[in-house]
Amino acid sequence: MGDGAWSAWTGTYDRNWGTLYGQTHLSFAPLFGHQYTHVWVDFRGIRDAYMQQRGLDYFENSRRATFAQRRYAIENPMKWAAYGENIWGISACDGPANVQQSYLGEQRRFYRYAGRGVGLGRTLDDGTITPTAVIGSLPFAPEIAVPATLEMYHRYGPKIYSTYGFLDSFNPSFGPTGWFDSQYLGIDQGPILAMVENYRSGLVWRVMRDNPYIRRGLERAGFAGGWIGQISGQISAQTSSQQSMKQ
Repeated sequence: MGDGAWSAWTGTYDRNWGTLYGQTHLSFAPLFGHQYTHVWVDFRGIRDAYMQQRGLDYFENSRRATFAQRRYAIENPMKWAAYGENIWGISACDGPANVQQSYLGEQRRFYRYAGRGVGLGRTLDDGTITPTAVIGSLPFAPEIAVPATLEMYHRYGPKIYSTYGFLDSFNPSFGPTGWFDSQYLGIDQGPILAMVENYRSGLVWRVMRDNPYIRRGLERAGFAGGWIGQISGQISAQTSSQQSMKQ
Protein backbone atom coordinates (compact mmCIF):
# COMPACT_ATOMS: atom_id res chain seq x y z
CA MET A 1 0.00 0.00 0.00
CA GLY A 2 1.56 3.28 -1.08
CA ASP A 3 1.95 6.23 1.24
CA GLY A 4 -1.29 8.16 1.41
CA ALA A 5 -3.40 5.38 -0.10
CA TRP A 6 -5.38 4.73 3.08
CA SER A 7 -5.96 8.45 3.65
CA ALA A 8 -7.25 8.74 0.09
CA TRP A 9 -9.58 5.80 0.68
CA THR A 10 -10.98 7.14 3.95
CA GLY A 11 -11.33 10.56 2.33
CA THR A 12 -14.47 9.22 0.65
CA TYR A 13 -16.11 8.22 3.95
CA ASP A 14 -17.93 11.42 4.80
CA ARG A 15 -20.52 10.87 2.09
CA ASN A 16 -21.59 7.70 3.92
CA TRP A 17 -21.44 9.04 7.46
CA GLY A 18 -24.77 9.80 9.10
CA THR A 19 -27.64 8.52 11.20
CA LEU A 20 -29.61 5.56 9.90
CA TYR A 21 -32.45 4.00 11.89
CA GLY A 22 -31.25 5.56 15.10
CA GLN A 23 -27.56 4.67 14.68
CA THR A 24 -24.89 7.22 13.74
CA HIS A 25 -22.15 5.43 11.85
CA LEU A 26 -20.23 4.95 8.62
CA SER A 27 -22.78 3.21 6.43
CA PHE A 28 -22.43 0.44 3.86
CA ALA A 29 -25.69 -1.07 2.64
CA PRO A 30 -24.98 -4.84 2.51
CA LEU A 31 -24.13 -6.03 6.01
CA PHE A 32 -21.16 -8.06 4.78
CA GLY A 33 -19.26 -4.78 4.35
CA HIS A 34 -19.36 -4.39 8.12
CA GLN A 35 -18.19 -7.97 8.70
CA TYR A 36 -15.67 -9.39 6.27
CA THR A 37 -12.53 -7.54 7.39
CA HIS A 38 -13.53 -8.27 10.99
CA VAL A 39 -13.46 -12.00 10.23
CA TRP A 40 -9.67 -11.72 10.29
CA VAL A 41 -8.72 -8.50 12.09
CA ASP A 42 -9.61 -7.54 15.65
CA PHE A 43 -10.61 -3.89 15.35
CA ARG A 44 -11.57 -3.51 19.00
CA GLY A 45 -9.78 -0.52 20.46
CA ILE A 46 -7.62 0.30 17.42
CA ARG A 47 -8.32 3.38 15.32
CA ASP A 48 -7.13 5.06 12.17
CA ALA A 49 -7.23 8.84 11.80
CA TYR A 50 -10.79 8.85 10.51
CA MET A 51 -12.24 6.82 13.37
CA GLN A 52 -10.13 8.74 15.87
CA GLN A 53 -11.83 11.87 14.59
CA ARG A 54 -15.27 10.25 14.95
CA GLY A 55 -14.59 8.95 18.44
CA LEU A 56 -15.17 5.24 17.82
CA ASP A 57 -13.52 2.22 16.25
CA TYR A 58 -14.62 0.02 13.35
CA PHE A 59 -15.89 -2.66 15.73
CA GLU A 60 -18.32 -0.22 17.33
CA ASN A 61 -19.22 1.06 13.86
CA SER A 62 -20.21 -2.45 12.81
CA ARG A 63 -22.18 -2.90 16.01
CA ARG A 64 -24.18 0.20 15.17
CA ALA A 65 -24.76 -0.98 11.60
CA THR A 66 -26.11 -4.26 12.99
CA PHE A 67 -28.57 -2.50 15.27
CA ALA A 68 -29.66 -0.25 12.39
CA GLN A 69 -30.52 -3.31 10.30
CA ARG A 70 -32.58 -4.79 13.08
CA ARG A 71 -34.41 -1.50 13.57
CA TYR A 72 -35.14 -1.40 9.84
CA ALA A 73 -36.68 -4.88 10.03
CA ILE A 74 -38.80 -3.89 13.02
CA GLU A 75 -40.11 -0.80 11.24
CA ASN A 76 -40.42 -2.83 8.03
CA PRO A 77 -41.26 0.06 5.69
CA MET A 78 -41.98 -2.27 2.75
CA LYS A 79 -44.21 -4.57 4.83
CA TRP A 80 -42.37 -7.76 3.96
CA ALA A 81 -43.57 -10.99 5.53
CA ALA A 82 -41.90 -12.16 8.77
CA TYR A 83 -39.64 -9.13 9.27
CA GLY A 84 -39.31 -8.15 12.92
CA GLU A 85 -37.06 -8.01 15.96
CA ASN A 86 -35.79 -11.56 15.45
CA ILE A 87 -36.14 -11.98 11.68
CA TRP A 88 -33.68 -9.65 9.98
CA GLY A 89 -30.40 -9.67 8.08
CA ILE A 90 -29.98 -8.15 4.62
CA SER A 91 -26.79 -8.58 2.64
CA ALA A 92 -25.48 -9.87 -0.67
CA CYS A 93 -26.99 -13.32 -1.18
CA ASP A 94 -29.00 -15.62 -3.40
CA GLY A 95 -32.57 -14.68 -4.21
CA PRO A 96 -35.68 -16.24 -5.71
CA ALA A 97 -35.78 -14.88 -9.29
CA ASN A 98 -35.34 -11.81 -11.47
CA VAL A 99 -39.03 -11.12 -11.83
CA GLN A 100 -41.81 -8.76 -10.88
CA GLN A 101 -44.69 -10.10 -8.84
CA SER A 102 -47.73 -8.69 -7.15
CA TYR A 103 -47.29 -8.23 -3.39
CA LEU A 104 -49.86 -6.48 -1.19
CA GLY A 105 -51.62 -5.22 -4.27
CA GLU A 106 -48.61 -3.69 -6.00
CA GLN A 107 -45.85 -4.85 -8.31
CA ARG A 108 -42.59 -5.61 -6.52
CA ARG A 109 -39.22 -6.40 -8.03
CA PHE A 110 -37.41 -9.56 -6.89
CA TYR A 111 -33.83 -10.59 -7.68
CA ARG A 112 -31.60 -13.62 -7.93
CA TYR A 113 -28.13 -12.98 -6.49
CA ALA A 114 -27.89 -9.30 -5.55
CA GLY A 115 -26.08 -6.91 -3.24
CA ARG A 116 -29.06 -6.36 -0.97
CA GLY A 117 -28.68 -3.95 1.90
CA VAL A 118 -29.85 -0.96 3.89
CA GLY A 119 -27.68 2.14 3.83
CA LEU A 120 -27.64 5.91 3.60
CA GLY A 121 -28.96 6.79 0.17
CA ARG A 122 -29.24 3.17 -0.94
CA THR A 123 -31.60 0.39 0.04
CA LEU A 124 -32.10 -2.78 -1.98
CA ASP A 125 -34.61 -5.02 -0.23
CA ASP A 126 -36.85 -7.57 -1.88
CA GLY A 127 -37.81 -9.44 1.28
CA THR A 128 -34.85 -11.84 1.16
CA ILE A 129 -33.10 -12.69 4.44
CA THR A 130 -29.66 -14.29 4.67
CA PRO A 131 -28.58 -15.96 7.94
CA THR A 132 -24.94 -15.00 7.39
CA ALA A 133 -25.91 -11.35 7.90
CA VAL A 134 -27.10 -12.18 11.41
CA ILE A 135 -24.51 -14.75 12.47
CA GLY A 136 -21.65 -12.76 10.94
CA SER A 137 -22.60 -10.00 13.37
CA LEU A 138 -22.47 -12.26 16.40
CA PRO A 139 -19.28 -10.75 17.91
CA PHE A 140 -20.65 -7.21 17.52
CA ALA A 141 -24.11 -7.67 18.96
CA PRO A 142 -24.71 -11.11 20.50
CA GLU A 143 -27.71 -9.84 22.46
CA ILE A 144 -29.67 -9.46 19.22
CA ALA A 145 -27.83 -11.91 16.94
CA VAL A 146 -28.30 -14.98 19.15
CA PRO A 147 -32.11 -14.60 19.49
CA ALA A 148 -32.41 -13.98 15.75
CA THR A 149 -30.34 -17.06 14.90
CA LEU A 150 -32.47 -19.23 17.18
CA GLU A 151 -35.72 -17.74 15.86
CA MET A 152 -34.79 -18.46 12.24
CA TYR A 153 -33.79 -22.00 13.12
CA HIS A 154 -36.88 -22.83 15.16
CA ARG A 155 -39.36 -21.08 12.89
CA TYR A 156 -38.19 -22.50 9.55
CA GLY A 157 -36.25 -25.63 10.56
CA PRO A 158 -35.13 -27.88 7.70
CA LYS A 159 -36.32 -25.38 5.11
CA ILE A 160 -33.25 -23.25 5.88
CA TYR A 161 -31.01 -25.57 7.92
CA SER A 162 -29.52 -28.83 6.68
CA THR A 163 -26.33 -30.85 6.35
CA TYR A 164 -23.84 -27.95 6.40
CA GLY A 165 -25.77 -25.55 8.57
CA PHE A 166 -27.86 -22.66 7.30
CA LEU A 167 -28.68 -22.53 3.62
CA ASP A 168 -27.82 -19.25 2.01
CA SER A 169 -31.12 -17.35 2.11
CA PHE A 170 -34.90 -17.39 2.16
CA ASN A 171 -37.76 -15.11 1.22
CA PRO A 172 -41.12 -15.62 2.99
CA SER A 173 -42.74 -12.96 0.76
CA PHE A 174 -42.11 -14.61 -2.61
CA GLY A 175 -45.01 -16.47 -4.18
CA PRO A 176 -47.80 -18.19 -2.28
CA THR A 177 -45.56 -20.24 0.06
CA GLY A 178 -42.29 -18.30 0.16
CA TRP A 179 -38.92 -19.21 -1.32
CA PHE A 180 -36.10 -21.12 0.36
CA ASP A 181 -32.64 -21.52 -1.12
CA SER A 182 -31.36 -24.99 -1.94
CA GLN A 183 -27.65 -24.24 -1.84
CA TYR A 184 -24.85 -23.06 0.40
CA LEU A 185 -22.41 -20.31 -0.59
CA GLY A 186 -18.86 -20.71 0.68
CA ILE A 187 -18.33 -16.95 0.86
CA ASP A 188 -21.24 -16.82 3.33
CA GLN A 189 -20.60 -20.06 5.20
CA GLY A 190 -17.00 -19.08 5.91
CA PRO A 191 -17.82 -15.91 7.86
CA ILE A 192 -20.45 -17.81 9.83
CA LEU A 193 -17.86 -20.30 11.07
CA ALA A 194 -15.11 -17.75 11.70
CA MET A 195 -17.31 -15.22 13.45
CA VAL A 196 -18.87 -17.86 15.69
CA GLU A 197 -15.35 -18.81 16.77
CA ASN A 198 -14.31 -15.19 17.22
CA TYR A 199 -17.32 -14.76 19.47
CA ARG A 200 -16.57 -17.97 21.39
CA SER A 201 -12.81 -17.69 21.81
CA GLY A 202 -11.32 -14.95 19.62
CA LEU A 203 -9.17 -17.63 17.94
CA VAL A 204 -8.89 -16.08 14.47
CA TRP A 205 -8.25 -12.64 15.94
CA ARG A 206 -5.51 -13.96 18.23
CA VAL A 207 -3.71 -15.67 15.36
CA MET A 208 -3.89 -12.59 13.17
CA ARG A 209 -2.68 -10.26 15.93
CA ASP A 210 0.58 -12.25 15.93
CA ASN A 211 1.03 -11.86 12.16
CA PRO A 212 3.72 -9.20 11.55
CA TYR A 213 2.45 -8.45 8.03
CA ILE A 214 -1.07 -7.73 9.25
CA ARG A 215 0.26 -5.54 12.04
CA ARG A 216 2.64 -3.66 9.74
CA GLY A 217 -0.14 -3.01 7.23
CA LEU A 218 -2.40 -1.64 9.93
CA GLU A 219 0.35 0.58 11.30
CA ARG A 220 1.13 1.94 7.84
CA ALA A 221 -2.55 2.79 7.47
CA GLY A 222 -2.30 4.79 10.71
CA PHE A 223 -3.99 2.39 13.11
CA ALA A 224 -2.83 2.71 16.69
CA GLY A 225 -3.87 1.95 20.25
CA GLY A 226 -5.39 -1.20 21.71
CA TRP A 227 -3.58 -4.44 20.98
CA ILE A 228 -1.33 -2.78 18.38
CA GLY A 229 0.13 -0.53 21.05
CA GLN A 230 0.50 -3.44 23.45
CA ILE A 231 2.36 -5.62 20.94
CA SER A 232 4.56 -2.71 19.79
CA GLY A 233 5.45 -2.09 23.42
CA GLN A 234 6.32 -5.75 23.94
CA ILE A 235 8.51 -5.80 20.83
CA SER A 236 10.32 -2.63 21.95
CA ALA A 237 10.91 -4.14 25.39
CA GLN A 238 12.24 -7.37 23.89
CA THR A 239 14.55 -5.46 21.54
CA SER A 240 15.90 -3.36 24.40
CA SER A 241 16.47 -6.49 26.48
CA GLN A 242 18.32 -8.24 23.64
CA GLN A 243 20.53 -5.19 23.08
CA SER A 244 21.35 -5.04 26.78
CA MET A 245 22.33 -8.71 26.78
CA LYS A 246 24.65 -8.16 23.83
CA GLN A 247 26.37 -5.31 25.63
